Amino acid sequence: MLILAGQGNPGAKYAKNRHNTGFLLLDRIHAAHGFGPWRAKFESEISEGTVATPEGRQKVLLLKPQTFYNESGRAMSKACTFYKVGAEAVTVLHDEIDLAPGRVRVKRGGGHSGNNGVRSAIAHLGPEVRRVRVGVGHPGDKAMVMPYVLSDFSKADLAWFEPLGEAVCAALPYLIAGDDERFQTEVMRLAPAPKHDPKQTGRPGTE
Repeated sequence: MLILAGQGNPGAKYAKNRHNTGFLLLDRIHAAHGFGPWRAKFESEISEGTVATPEGRQKVLLLKPQTFYNESGRAMSKACTFYKVGAEAVTVLHDEIDLAPGRVRVKRGGGHSGNNGVRSAIAHLGPEVRRVRVGVGHPGDKAMVMPYVLSDFSKADLAWFEPLGEAVCAALPYLIAGDDERFQTEVMRLAPAPKHDPKQTGRPGTE
């Protein structure tokens, strides 16, 4: 069983926030790949299904922790205990302020880079948890980071986020098969990141 865990906060108040990127992508995956109905378990909303890969259909669990973002590792740990799997079976999808909007990078191992949701996942599971980092850009001021990620995607953001969601769904078989580089390349081919306008305030991220 491979666990795809989205990062986000529960409730309608947060549903369209940048910080809920992981939840939003799981909803896209859920619809595109015909997963079963959402139900409550592991302090989360979960859905089971299979994804076709070059090696055959693989069982996948979609998991949206309802613990709030900073405690999401606790929910992931409960799912891992139930399915008797370790960190290597978990892939976390989350927003990344240190990447320019629309950039996607897959990472396994290393630190949390200040992301408290990833910090929680590492604390409960270990550093080998795989991360799909989705760039949302940086507001340009450290003091503005929390209001920024807890704000809804703008209309301009949706111009790249909607195609990105479709690309993630289309390239998902590569991620499930463990071909991180092919997944990343395919997502960026199908949904190229927007070019940053230097006239805009703030900085887009480090890449």
